[in-house]
Amino acid sequence: MSMGRSRWGAMKNRATSTRESVNLEPRAAYVHLPFCKRRCLYCDFPVVATGSRLNSPEIQDSMKAYVDTVIQEIKASTPLTDQPLQTVFFGGGTPSLIPPKQLDQIISALDKRFGIAAGAEISMEADPGTFDAERLREYMDLGLSRFSIGVQAFQEELLEVCGRSHSLYDVYKALEAVHAAAPPSWSLDLISGLPHLTEDTWHQSLSCALDAEPPHISVYDLQVEDKTPFAKKYTIDVKPLPSSEDGAEMYKAASSVLRSAGYEHYEVSNYARPGHRCKHNEVYWRGDEPYYAFGLGAASYLQSRRFSRPRQMVAYRKWVSQFASSGAGFPGSAADDQGKEDEMLDIVMMRLRTADGLDLRQFGEQFGSGAVRAVNKALEPHEEAALVVRSSEEGKEGKEGKGEGIGAREVVRLADPDGFLVSNDIISDVFAALMPDDGKQQARANLM
Repeated sequence: MSMGRSRWGAMKNRATSTRESVNLEPRAAYVHLPFCKRRCLYCDFPVVATGSRLNSPEIQDSMKAYVDTVIQEIKASTPLTDQPLQTVFFGGGTPSLIPPKQLDQIISALDKRFGIAAGAEISMEADPGTFDAERLREYMDLGLSRFSIGVQAFQEELLEVCGRSHSLYDVYKALEAVHAAAPPSWSLDLISGLPHLTEDTWHQSLSCALDAEPPHISVYDLQVEDKTPFAKKYTIDVKPLPSSEDGAEMYKAASSVLRSAGYEHYEVSNYARPGHRCKHNEVYWRGDEPYYAFGLGAASYLQSRRFSRPRQMVAYRKWVSQFASSGAGFPGSAADDQGKEDEMLDIVMMRLRTADGLDLRQFGEQFGSGAVRAVNKALEPHEEAALVVRSSEEGKEGKEGKGEGIGAREVVRLADPDGFLVSNDIISDVFAALMPDDGKQQARANLM
């Protein structure tokens, strides 16, 4: 039987809750560094485009002022645990435009306020044309251990269509620099679904990516976001964008080619050699683990409260000033927490997008056996269609047990690649089973 909101209280009371055992201490931090040479035509992130003025006193002063504001926010934030940070992620924008000296100031502020564990994963997004081997080594001297290189395409014409600021020459120089600097780990990022992309050119990109021998590869499907130049110019499923059918074939090709080359397809869009998963992103993908965030438009999740900072620079600076003087401790502290219903849906949505899948025993301990029955009911037709795989504690795959007794460990995961391809539809069905009154609507909103 599926449960609606009116029956949530009864289901919650039946749960054998072990919530205290779940890690609720934030040990990850995201820092947004918004500066980039040019806004890509598909980009919906809060960025500050420098153009050709990157080295001008005006832009350098603007970077310094922004770093000072981020440090002010860090200093005003209350540590919610005595455990140090295990991961730090610098996203953007193009973080590799920030001078190492200024990045060092941010890292030092984080370490002084929260502590950074020895051996912590510290990641940075870096675009071709913004660094050389010496620059990477300077970052590594500050403790950075992982770089995410935004290649996106191995065709000059596709880079131009996207409005990327780098050329194919920059791509190969960047890959040479990464190999020369030899960081502990790094990722190569590609985008599928680009205008004029064909299956042949996609296979060419995959082959070029493998030739670069990255320990990690991210393959993101193009999202045409509202109010971007792409949204004004292109329509989904209409040429020159690839059709849905062609996009599905490209997704399957990536899964087949990369897995055959020894990469683990550990999340819908991410592949890794053994030992090279992105630990920071896995915090997000578990769905219920808290994390700090700092900077323009950054979103944090602390004490079951999600909070997004202003996306405009003037508004962000004003907000930081008010936050620092308020003594609030952490952003959103005065707001209501998101509630166990939303937490349950977050866990379903995020974990079914990973190869680790959804642990039904743990899910039942948190939300009750009724929630497990609802999940099983929703997944049953997809399991029969071989889109969902069920594994028992002994590692045997099958349909036995259904994880409802909470005693046995049983994990459900989406089949690769066919289940991953329709993950939104499957997750939407699970939402509807858990929250039949509005589950479908909520699922679609969350998966947009």
